[in-house]
Amino acid sequence: MKFLNAYDIAKEQLRNAAKYIDLDQATIDVLSKPKRELQVSFPVKMDNGQVKVFTGYRIQHNDARGPFKGGIRYHPAVDVNEVRALSMWMTWKTSVLNIPYGGAKGGVTCNPKEMSKDELERLTRKYTMMISPVIGPYVDIPAPDVYTDSQTMAWIMDTYSHMVGYQVPAVVTGKPISLGGSLGRSTSTSRGAVVIAKEAAKMTRKSLAGRGIAVQGFGNVGANAAIIAKEYGSKIVAVSDSRGGIYCEKGLDPSDVLKYKEKTGSVVGYPGSKSISNEELLEISCDILIPSALEGQIHKGNAGKVQAKIIVEGANGPTTPEADRILFDRDVLVVPDILANGGGVLVGYFEWVQNISRFYWTEDEVNKRLEKKMHEAFLDVHNIASSKDVDMRTAALILSINRVVEAMKLSGNFP
Repeated sequence: MKFLNAYDIAKEQLRNAAKYIDLDQATIDVLSKPKRELQVSFPVKMDNGQVKVFTGYRIQHNDARGPFKGGIRYHPAVDVNEVRALSMWMTWKTSVLNIPYGGAKGGVTCNPKEMSKDELERLTRKYTMMISPVIGPYVDIPAPDVYTDSQTMAWIMDTYSHMVGYQVPAVVTGKPISLGGSLGRSTSTSRGAVVIAKEAAKMTRKSLAGRGIAVQGFGNVGANAAIIAKEYGSKIVAVSDSRGGIYCEKGLDPSDVLKYKEKTGSVVGYPGSKSISNEELLEISCDILIPSALEGQIHKGNAGKVQAKIIVEGANGPTTPEADRILFDRDVLVVPDILANGGGVLVGYFEWVQNISRFYWTEDEVNKRLEKKMHEAFLDVHNIASSKDVDMRTAALILSINRVVEAMKLSGNFP
């Protein structure tokens, strides 16, 4: 059996959605391949005095709707096919949210856990210099991703600004507040996921108040999603991290659980809770499940055991295609990652707008704009899912691809 890498899967998703759009083969071929691929190799002096050569990528999939947009990740498993797939998914994510961006992605093959802060700064500045010809505030705007953060973005912005001779905060998003970052950015992915959960709950004529929610993955996205959901009146019945999970039928205080994790290194052992595995969390009795950990967690082996009636994908790719079909047949509403976790790129867009205008918004303004855009995007996707009798993932792809294709057709072919 042939192993499908991430890029193979992304192309297969495109072909499946294209069946509902009646795309010609030439358009499918164009959308199947990135517009531009840049692979770079660069030396970095390590703390021990040795020089190590790293490989990095910046892949730009499509810019028919606006500048390329996408994160940069530092991870040992970064390779060209992963970055190609992620760049394509970013095109669909910005399109489904209806913001004027295209899709791109970048990365460096490295192990940041084994590198000092000084080494990471030197790596980041060298990588920025290597990709500088293809990025810019109106060309391609990077953002944080796996094992990169606001500090990484600050180094990129500073390096790029030195190269052009003046400060350019709009060259990246996800920056520290003091360097032009947006208020509300740190919790935006989580807040967007909770807004989507609220919209999904409305489809069953219920609010989030009193709904039992389980969250797999208690990192930045999962922990903040649990905290924000509790503010909406939800009952957080289970959470987990890489070491395991905890369950409490009466409900957990996620803020207190986070303090416990920061002190002990894990949620496991939290007083008054029952220990469960990550696998058991996915199958417990709850109204809404928010998988915010790794990809492929819900698969054909456990999809039939999921008790939640709504799944909101906080992580990228937590549900396999086989599981999607099983859940759809069981009337489980799965809100796909390109919509559910789009709050981060949405507030990244808000940050870019503020940087360009040099006029900054309050956190309340950011959150209200976030909720409005997520609400609109959910309704757009749900209407297509209902009218075509397809799952929400297929509907989201139909919507986003249609928008990209329309922009391409209106622009025409040049020269």
